[in-house]
Amino acid sequence: MQTTRSDGPVKRFFKGVIIALGFILPGVSGGVLAAILGIYERLLGFMAHFRQNFKRDFWYFVPVGLGGIVGIALLSAPLEYLLAHWQVIVLWGFAGAIIGTLPALTQTASAKTPRDYIDYLWFLGTLLISGGLLYFMSDIFGTLPANFTGFMVAGALIALGVLVPGLSPSNLLLILGLFTPMLTGFKNFDLIGVYLPIALGGGLAMILFSKGMDYLIHRYHSRVYHFILGIVTASTVLILVPNSHAAESISYANATWATFGFSAVALVVGIVLGYWMSQLEEKYK
Repeated sequence: MQTTRSDGPVKRFFKGVIIALGFILPGVSGGVLAAILGIYERLLGFMAHFRQNFKRDFWYFVPVGLGGIVGIALLSAPLEYLLAHWQVIVLWGFAGAIIGTLPALTQTASAKTPRDYIDYLWFLGTLLISGGLLYFMSDIFGTLPANFTGFMVAGALIALGVLVPGLSPSNLLLILGLFTPMLTGFKNFDLIGVYLPIALGGGLAMILFSKGMDYLIHRYHSRVYHFILGIVTASTVLILVPNSHAAESISYANATWATFGFSAVALVVGIVLGYWMSQLEEKYK
């Protein structure tokens, strides 16, 4: 789907609201949503050639950015409530959504070149190393604080979720302990403490990594996507594994049989939704 002249500012504003789902919902990629809505290629081109395309594209994306801010503000409060009251069920649903996107991500990984043994090594190595680093991150590096610097990291991860369709940053933010503080800041319209550092981190990451990501995906497409597959798989498993060292780790302490039953339903629903979303990307990108 390509953008057209009829793609006016109001329409672009609502596209931004929808893309905001990819910023705060684990299992949903902002890049996927941007591709579905027909603005991914223009966004990547804008970021990769910022100075050349600034005059043409800056005002085009202003309504998209404003819509994203409004969408985040509207969605943060209900999502924070759900995590506070039904954490296990919600996280199993999130994990299902990520699992549902894995077939499409796997297919994308070998879309340009046949998969070889180095791809499998990339995937396995990334899975083991990233899984270990993410699980023991607080022991190795200490807890990532929910402050200006921490939220700049969150913004950078969100930007990577836009640059790389299929990569959901929110599951990484859950493991890093930044997800709930981020939602709280969004809900409370903390412009200086949350919105500003996330915008700065996201903007810097887009400018710094867009050219590199564009180059790597075109030059080492299969390797890059097997690397992404390893991180996505590891972080999805860790969402469901209790970790006493992680601030937002899942807890089964008060879970009942009903909790596990609803969690199983949420997992299946999440898989279906994730698969459907990934098929939409294939249709419209």
